[in-house]
Amino acid sequence: MTSTKKVGDSAHKPPAAGKGRPKGATNKLTRTIKQAIEQAFDQVGGPEYLATMAIQQPAAFMTLLGKVLPTQVEHSNPDGTLKQPTVVRIVAADDRSDDQASA
Repeated sequence: MTSTKKVGDSAHKPPAAGKGRPKGATNKLTRTIKQAIEQAFDQVGGPEYLATMAIQQPAAFMTLLGKVLPTQVEHSNPDGTLKQPTVVRIVAADDRSDDQASA
């Protein structure tokens, strides 16, 4: 009896083929860049520096907040059911309507 092998047979794949990085794991470059940013942040004063920038450069600070804060937050009731999600929208000062500007 003759055995035939199918194309893509597992005997031809390396042992770790297709596994990829575990879920949530960062690649080395991303990890290195994040560490460098954290070190630079510490060198310029950490939270105090951010507070100063919020006053001196509010537009840049709000842009940063818009990139790092979650835009949707889920709330749960005491019984565990989910409430309507809260959506947070950060709007530039000149994008506000007259109603929002007066509030």
